[in-house]
Amino acid sequence: MPLDTATLTTDVLVVGSGAAGLSAALSAASGGASVVLADRSLIGRSGATIMAQMTVAAALGEEEPDHWEHHLADTLAAGRGLCDADLARLVCEQGPDEIRRLDGWRVGWARRPDGTIRQAQAPGHDRPRCVYVDFLSTGPAVAKTLRAQVIRQAGVTRIGDLCIVDLALHDGAVVGAVGFSLADGRPVVIEAAAVVLATGGLTRLYQRNSASANMGGDGHALALRAGAELMDMEFVQFFPIGHLAPRLVGMDPIMWDPFRYKLGGRLLNAEGREFMRDYGHEEQGRYNAPRDQATHAILSEVKAGRGSPSGGAFLSFRHVGADALRAAFGPVIDRLADNGIDLTTTSVEVAPIAHYHMGGVRVDSDLETRVPNLFAAGEIVAGANGANRLSGNAITEALVFGRRAGEAAARRAATAAARPSIGRVEALALINATSGREDKATGAIAALQTVMTTYVGPFRTGAGLARALEAIGNLKDALGDGPPGEPGPYAQARLDWFDLRAMLLAAEAVARAALARCESRGAHQRDDHPQTDDDWALHQTIAFSGDDKSLDALILGRARVVGAQAAPEPVQ
Repeated sequence: MPLDTATLTTDVLVVGSGAAGLSAALSAASGGASVVLADRSLIGRSGATIMAQMTVAAALGEEEPDHWEHHLADTLAAGRGLCDADLARLVCEQGPDEIRRLDGWRVGWARRPDGTIRQAQAPGHDRPRCVYVDFLSTGPAVAKTLRAQVIRQAGVTRIGDLCIVDLALHDGAVVGAVGFSLADGRPVVIEAAAVVLATGGLTRLYQRNSASANMGGDGHALALRAGAELMDMEFVQFFPIGHLAPRLVGMDPIMWDPFRYKLGGRLLNAEGREFMRDYGHEEQGRYNAPRDQATHAILSEVKAGRGSPSGGAFLSFRHVGADALRAAFGPVIDRLADNGIDLTTTSVEVAPIAHYHMGGVRVDSDLETRVPNLFAAGEIVAGANGANRLSGNAITEALVFGRRAGEAAARRAATAAARPSIGRVEALALINATSGREDKATGAIAALQTVMTTYVGPFRTGAGLARALEAIGNLKDALGDGPPGEPGPYAQARLDWFDLRAMLLAAEAVARAALARCESRGAHQRDDHPQTDDDWALHQTIAFSGDDKSLDALILGRARVVGAQAAPEPVQ
């Protein structure tokens, strides 16, 4: 028997509650809109922001003179000619205001004795530009600060444990969304004048990743099924020095990055030799190689038989000294000791790990998709990062885009005509469906992660990508006609089914775009096309053809790059 459907009405629905979603909810409510902030996990405690340890890039100029145009020049250089320069400019120009706003909310940016905000120099930046709370807690501090502001905002209704399954449409425009409560399986319909997708990236598609388990491309699938375009889906950034060995319990696998560029940690191959200079990066004690190039160097050493025993490279701080290590790492040194790691005598093994997705939903400068009333913010947005994201830009982008999308969504709600009620949609039938069929989705998710890691990882070939697409097609059989079992409290097998439904779409889009791009650029590296080709200085888009929403109906297209990719004139 179908469960009763709960129906809510709001001006703006924000899906996802990381930095982008929290910022969107705050700005929409400040613009006078009523807001529902929905997340499949706990509000403000899921996604990538809460797990981000390190730095946030903004041209504050407090460490040394700076200007947002310098930040933009570095962002465009990292993007390898594929940045949407208009979106990138928004991030760099408005980023300082967001950092100051958080400072006013007492986020706790690290400061020098004279009271100015400390800024560190991260890979790819021409000067110290990245603020931080401390080198392990920046993301949690940002999330906590934004969460506190949302709690104080009377116009925001927060709903956790809500899985959004599909967006609702009327005459081609978004009018709300349909989902179900994880707590009891009850269907939920949310009628809204505007929807902001802030669901993050898709790194859950890979076996080793640095993000939350709920970042499997569900927002990409929502947008795609609603009629939006995806863009630059082939560009998945792999964090080059994710922890590999020895076993590390209770600590983030990407913790080494700030300490490497702060202390000059050395990347060594099996011969004990620093190798980054072999790939054009004379680091001289400073970690300054962009992430795509560091990933390429490490995996090239492994491929040449010079990798570490576990299949990566060695990261060594043995030259630093015990006192300097203690001063830099603080109590982290003791946590490492609990894991049997003494950095004065031991090198750790590191290897690339799926970390961020440069591609996503195609939007305009107001963060609106081609589907009216549908906006996006944060990592799910394509364009600002091009083929490779500059270190430190992720949270800045989430803050800037979240605020801008929320403002635009509030304006849309204020001018919206009478809203049509959401009628019966296919998603409600799926949510209420009961089935005695066997759960195959859980195993299929693991199989999909293996396929993506093996064939659609940092190094790709045409033959491997073709095998990936064949395997993705075969995994469709695990879906069948609907989820297994029946609706109920925390029905994990059913949630896995809906997750697999989204993950297959996202994986198909990544693999198909990667197969079509016959060159190597940024985070997309093809062993069979190792050179960068000027003819490929363009975006690839992907969308459904008409009403057919099967994988076979995905259509790949091309679009021009927006804005000048050259660095602006230097600011004096």
